[in-house]
Amino acid sequence: MQSDVPGPARRAVRGVARLLAAAGLGVDAYIHAQLADQYDAVAASISQGTLFRIEAAVAALAALLVLVWRRVPADAFAWLVAAGGLALLLIYRYIDVGKLGPMPDMYEPVWFRDKKITVVAQAVTIVAAGFLLLTRTRRAPRGAPPQ
Repeated sequence: MQSDVPGPARRAVRGVARLLAAAGLGVDAYIHAQLADQYDAVAASISQGTLFRIEAAVAALAALLVLVWRRVPADAFAWLVAAGGLALLLIYRYIDVGKLGPMPDMYEPVWFRDKKITVVAQAVTIVAAGFLLLTRTRRAPRGAPPQ
């Protein structure tokens, strides 16, 4: 009879993945919060600084959820925050999208230290959260007879 409970090694690896995902999101949140003031002047109806503050808050929330809640929705949210942030960073690095509705023109065709660190942090989070999503264990419903 096979047990649905993962072994200690599996739990340890998943724990490390949770820490990596949360750390990546924490770095993302910290850098966006630190840079927000510098981008307040880039504005349409909403400033890029405000968008950076929103990214910082959402990344911090995702980091907290991936550590505390330990459920598929938290892992998926962490993955989506990192993947969305990385996609937007790369789009606005390489493509001059221009102003979109209330969004300012955020084209910035340069690489600098904080941007590179953010890319690495988001990539680490994508891999770690992806691992958590792909290696989750299915549990039997409560009250179901053992198989």
